Amino acid sequence: MIPLSVLDLSVVTSGTKPAAALRNSIDLARHVDGLGYVRYWLAEHHNLASVASPAPDVMIGQIAAVTKHIRVGSGGVMLPNHAPLVVAERFKMLEALFPGRIDLGLGRAPGTDGATAYALRSRLDRREGDDFLERLHELILWETREFPSGHPYHNVVAMPDDSPLPPIWLLGSSDYSSELAAQVGMGFAFAHHFASHDAIDAMVHYRNRFQPSAWRATPHAILAVAVITADTDEEAEKLATSFDLNRLRRDRGQYLPLPSVEEALAYPYTDSERVSITRNRSRLFVGNPVTVQKKLQPLMDSSKPDELMVITAVYDHEARKRSYSLLAEAFGLAKQAA
Repeated sequence: MIPLSVLDLSVVTSGTKPAAALRNSIDLARHVDGLGYVRYWLAEHHNLASVASPAPDVMIGQIAAVTKHIRVGSGGVMLPNHAPLVVAERFKMLEALFPGRIDLGLGRAPGTDGATAYALRSRLDRREGDDFLERLHELILWETREFPSGHPYHNVVAMPDDSPLPPIWLLGSSDYSSELAAQVGMGFAFAHHFASHDAIDAMVHYRNRFQPSAWRATPHAILAVAVITADTDEEAEKLATSFDLNRLRRDRGQYLPLPSVEEALAYPYTDSERVSITRNRSRLFVGNPVTVQKKLQPLMDSSKPDELMVITAVYDHEARKRSYSLLAEAFGLAKQAA
């Protein structure tokens, strides 16, 4: 069976505080650690009431410390928001503390609105345009220590210097991202939950264009998908109503905490909103474990991922944990010893 992993946005639910979302993330990581999931990635978003995840590196350290088996990483660090040296040192430190268990996933987007993105960059580092490739190159040079003689960083060393950077993954939702990951020979993770219609082309493109590198000898493509599983199709559909209302609000620029099922069921949807819900469901796989597997299979057959990374956003935390348990059983994941 295909390996499974977890993508966690630390979603804030209606009526709760962001701190509760962070505690739920730690609890979920403990839960899936023994279920056979390969990795647990945490996102970076800023100035949003809907998610509590501005600093994935902080959460990575917390979660790696309370788990034993699962790899822990960023899904991802938004490189435009950070000096490459800072990213290098933080993740070299994490790798030193938890050797062989850390992943560094990198994204091109700021993960926030324009004003917040501007505030995140220091006054000395507000470069214009898309400078991701420049920053990625600099990050690699902090690892290889190949700044040329005369370069201002030639004698600067990213510490701890006895610990390597963990494996680097490039995240994206377009052919551009897949092309870049292929060119630099890194792992690639595609966000199907953002751009469902582009997944197959991007995944195939990455695999066909991959160039072996010091980072990876062979391609490795992760497909990130949104899934809600429950014991019955009916229960899963009920849980998914929170997603439906939340997605409608996001489409209107309203990044609010995830609504409860009761709030979603009581909402007076218009006909046009119901059409939008149907369209948005192309991003989501809902049902009992057998139903979800059947829905996922055509996508897996076409895109041929090496790994599925599952994001499950439901209002009830125990239902979320149950969803990951059911999915692990359905995909035959091998449980890990406590």
